[in-house]
Amino acid sequence: MCLKHSKGASESVPPFTSLFLDRPSNNPTVASVNTVLGSVRSNELGVTLLSESLMNVLPGAEYAYDIRIDRADVFDALEAKLLEFKAAGGGTIVDATGMFHGRDLRLYEALSRATGVHIVATTGQGPEAMLGGYFLTPQTNPPTPWPAQKFAELFGREVNDGMVVPRLERRAPAGMICTAVTEEGMTPTDASLVRGAARAGAAYGVPVFIRCGSDAIAEMQLARDESLDLQRIVMAGMDRRDAVENGWPMQVVNAGAHVCIDHIGSTSSNYLDDSERVALVKELIDAGYVDRITLSSSATGVSFGEPGNDLPYSNVLTHFVPMLLDAGVSEENVAMMLTTNAAHLLSVSGEVK
Repeated sequence: MCLKHSKGASESVPPFTSLFLDRPSNNPTVASVNTVLGSVRSNELGVTLLSESLMNVLPGAEYAYDIRIDRADVFDALEAKLLEFKAAGGGTIVDATGMFHGRDLRLYEALSRATGVHIVATTGQGPEAMLGGYFLTPQTNPPTPWPAQKFAELFGREVNDGMVVPRLERRAPAGMICTAVTEEGMTPTDASLVRGAARAGAAYGVPVFIRCGSDAIAEMQLARDESLDLQRIVMAGMDRRDAVENGWPMQVVNAGAHVCIDHIGSTSSNYLDDSERVALVKELIDAGYVDRITLSSSATGVSFGEPGNDLPYSNVLTHFVPMLLDAGVSEENVAMMLTTNAAHLLSVSGEVK
């Protein structure tokens, strides 16, 4: 199903992303990954969790009179969790919260230096309900949502020029573009977010991570329609019960995109339990798709303004991996899902400037 003209505001789309976004600033002759401390060779990442949260701040909570965010306390809490992850064999954490949920680039730089854990920060935003008022302000008369092109330019500059520290500077380039679709159904703004993320990802060679809404296949197709290679798309939320009931994980990998089993350890009734997750992973492996699976827990290091997912980052390694091995998944396949696949995904593959 193609949603290019069935969802969201219609707008003309240039045939090639390189015609309407600035040329990438990096030279991708060697596979490298954008981390908060700069470019790192992809084979140095080690075990990588693709969908975690370091500091989660519900937008606006930083201004609440009853919430105190002490960066020194935050540093200590995150340092302990990252060191525990490293001791368990971890190498890289991807903070998949995007632009406006507490992203603190200087703090992440200091944490990476102190712990030796690579940190990949991300750009992007969504779903619509979590956007700030500026991004919901109509741009035309009659009013229409923010167009995909404006989101593409916003996310693209964070990849190409560096992520913004508001009103001050740009820091390291983003390593991935994250967006999410409203679970009850894609809104026109959600569609613009997906399309804009896909355009920027196609132009600058970073993967696009989409937390699925009510139709993962249509949402994946919407990104594909923007000239984004399916191999650069990660569909998340694939261990939601409705996702499995609809057969989305198998359809996504069969199409050529990646799935992220991203709530390992969750006991929410909306998600599979870990035994069911193991069965899902085995089903995908047995179908020949081990190279399109990534694993993560969506754990939250610290959270302000809303409850976090208080799991250790080490949980995937200390709890879930033994379950996979006991179920007969080979060590080679575990390494593929935790190391090789993420390294390939996060490798920057933009055009040569």
